[in-house]
Amino acid sequence: MASADAKKKCRQYSQEYLKFDFIPSFSNETMPMCLLCQKVFTNDAMKPSKMKDHLERVHPDKKNKDVEFFKVLKEKIRNQPNLKSFFKAPGTVDCEGGLKASYTISLNIAKKAQSYTIGEEIVIPAIKEVIETVMKKDSEPVLKCIPLSAKTVQRRIDEMTSDVEKILVSELQHSKFSIQLDESAFGCSNVLMAYVRYYSQSLKCIVDEFLFANYLKGDAKGETIFRSLEDYLKEHNVPLRNITAVATDGAPAMVGRYRGFATLLKETVPDVRAVHCVLHRHHLVAKNLSGELHAALKVCIKAVNKIKGQPLNSRLFATLCEKNDETFNQLLFHTEVRWLSRGDCLQRLVDLYHSTVEFLADVDQTLCEELKKCKNHLFYLADLYSKFNEIQKRLQGKDVTIIQARTLLIGFQAKIGLFKSFLARRDFKYFSNLQKLEEGADVSDRDLEIYINHLEKLEEDFKIRFEDLESMTVPDWIIAPFDIETGNANIEFSLQEEHVEMSADLEAKLLFKHKSLSEFW
Repeated sequence: MASADAKKKCRQYSQEYLKFDFIPSFSNETMPMCLLCQKVFTNDAMKPSKMKDHLERVHPDKKNKDVEFFKVLKEKIRNQPNLKSFFKAPGTVDCEGGLKASYTISLNIAKKAQSYTIGEEIVIPAIKEVIETVMKKDSEPVLKCIPLSAKTVQRRIDEMTSDVEKILVSELQHSKFSIQLDESAFGCSNVLMAYVRYYSQSLKCIVDEFLFANYLKGDAKGETIFRSLEDYLKEHNVPLRNITAVATDGAPAMVGRYRGFATLLKETVPDVRAVHCVLHRHHLVAKNLSGELHAALKVCIKAVNKIKGQPLNSRLFATLCEKNDETFNQLLFHTEVRWLSRGDCLQRLVDLYHSTVEFLADVDQTLCEELKKCKNHLFYLADLYSKFNEIQKRLQGKDVTIIQARTLLIGFQAKIGLFKSFLARRDFKYFSNLQKLEEGADVSDRDLEIYINHLEKLEEDFKIRFEDLESMTVPDWIIAPFDIETGNANIEFSLQEEHVEMSADLEAKLLFKHKSLSEFW
């Protein structure tokens, strides 16, 4: 009885069967189909001996054909219009497509950072509703082919993550790359995140990729960070010497002179270039405020928190803004770790200044008076931080190179001198918020002195923090390769022949006109 009840074995198709003139049936992949007569057999015929017998007995003139003949025949049949739908039984579900859909949906769940359970809790019921309500069909055959349980989604995401990592690591094993490290605290743990930039041989372009995020064991000192990176690269057979440059923040653990990460890396890779992240340096410059301006900033943040931080106040303030016909009805929080939030927070406070003062007059009279006193400082800071935000956004753009970063930052440094000269003669063209105040003659000479002194300190801080960028020399032939003669350019001997050949390449000239600098090189 046990053997009678045993499940019958289902034979699977093998690519080796193509030489016997058989492919899997379009309607059921467990059933073989003859390419020549297009007859479909049961699963019992999925045996080399039976397939060979059919070929020799029914198609004797084709028994000596090689596998290439059957490959061509297979492609012809597959490309025949509507053949697949002709052989497919009515209502048959493409389970291979269901598997692909399962992976695609899992990928979208990961991209949106949603819970693994969303597949079975929301996606499956939604698919069922669409099939049964819109298509008026039974949804069960389709849903059976799209596994989306929480464990399945997790497994799919893990598989895709592992596959992406393998592809990335395989390219880094044979490519030079730069790396950016960021050590951050999450709760009571420290996490090291790494990003790489390299030339992809498969994509034929420079790409930026996330490499890993690992918990640091023990402390977060430079040696621990270095060992974490070294262990990861050794585990994946990526040579440390492939690193050409490393970007970090300015923390002692990263750039310490004796035991910092960059110092330890240079001991192993002497030619590596260590760079203090330009975004971080720009943020440090932006934080440099005089005593008066810092006090004004604290008052502004306190006013925002007083309204935005209490639900009742927030609702009442929204009602007041609607009554006053304001463009917005809510203030914005300032978060220290979100570098762009300070400018957005201050500009929104400027936009809603009159409604804010009116509201605070009833809620907190002392805070209201403090905000009135620092009105000019608020408007100046909102103007200045909007300029900082613009630079930050441009620095964070896709495929930004160190050459472009240098142009933006050194250019902004020069603009600070321009801003000073305009303020010195009471011209507020570059400070739109202050310009509104000047129309009412509200900006005093003392305020102007504070702002000009602040800009002078910013200019000095820029020069110190970005001294390496300012002194950095970029060869002319990199920026304008077709405008420089090889004999007059400072080009290494090993590259001169290639430069001459490229200068005569018409296709390369056309590419240079339509591609960015990084894409071209």
